[in-house]
Amino acid sequence: MELLLSEIRNCEVCKSHLPLGPRPVVAAHPDAKIVIIGQAPGIKVHQTGIPWDDPSGKQLRNWLNISDSVFYDESKIALMPMGFCYPGRGKGGDLPPRPECAPLWHSALLSRMPYLELIILIGTYSQQYYLGKTAKRTLTETVKSYREFLPQYFPLPHPSPRNRFWQSKNPWFGLEVVPELQKRVGRILQY
Repeated sequence: MELLLSEIRNCEVCKSHLPLGPRPVVAAHPDAKIVIIGQAPGIKVHQTGIPWDDPSGKQLRNWLNISDSVFYDESKIALMPMGFCYPGRGKGGDLPPRPECAPLWHSALLSRMPYLELIILIGTYSQQYYLGKTAKRTLTETVKSYREFLPQYFPLPHPSPRNRFWQSKNPWFGLEVVPELQKRVGRILQY
């Protein structure tokens, strides 16, 4: 695993497409029981090199009902984005994750984590990649149908503060989905 993580952290495959240059962000360990697959690091995470070190990460930890120390314990939770580097900014926010990363690195990482019990898919990119044709027409429908993807996958919206409107429009998420997520994560991590 250490050799693979070193290769990923030194990857420059899409260097010419990255406005701030490559800085792959990933956290994994062979004993991890949960993997969180997000989109791509934002500018703050690019600067710190710490996955989910931003308001989205804080919200995600609230949804999971776990402390920073549990979240960043690689032997419990692996953090693996669809695109490992900050992709740059577009008109409506950050650009989509670079398409090279997932096919290049994901299966190698996942194959080295034999104790995985749950893969949390955050956002449309990871859901389309991993759920394929079983993903619903929209992110909202996919998240609402989360039970269909259990026990392997648990789809979530992005926890960005920009998604507050989505959450207020979909109160079932906080009432039904988040408690089920917390229950499963608590059971897997035994807390």
